[in-house]
Amino acid sequence: MSMREECKHYQSRTYASGEVARFCSLGNAPDQPWACPEGCVTFEPRLADVGWVHGSLARRPQVESEPAESIPIEQRRDLLNAADEIIEAVAPDLIEERRRELDRQHEPRRGWKFWKRP
Repeated sequence: MSMREECKHYQSRTYASGEVARFCSLGNAPDQPWACPEGCVTFEPRLADVGWVHGSLARRPQVESEPAESIPIEQRRDLLNAADEIIEAVAPDLIEERRRELDRQHEPRRGWKFWKRP
């Protein structure tokens, strides 16, 4: 089954480079951008588009064709879980580093109080 563009959770982004990202906002489409799972339990029709007909000016983004060799879903899940573990390991350090940078930016400057005399 191809990506269900009429689903409430379907999203598409076109970047300035022309690259198109099509995905399920819930992360339930392991074969994105090519296919939604059969019988997806989270499918909900998009209410804004009910009964609408898209004219000729509405352009559908070009999406690359599905690769000929398909990686088994178990291997894809393992790869994504490994990437998630890496991000989770690094994220707290990055957040703390950014917090220190922001604290340094908001420190009061010393030595510039010449206008205040005791």
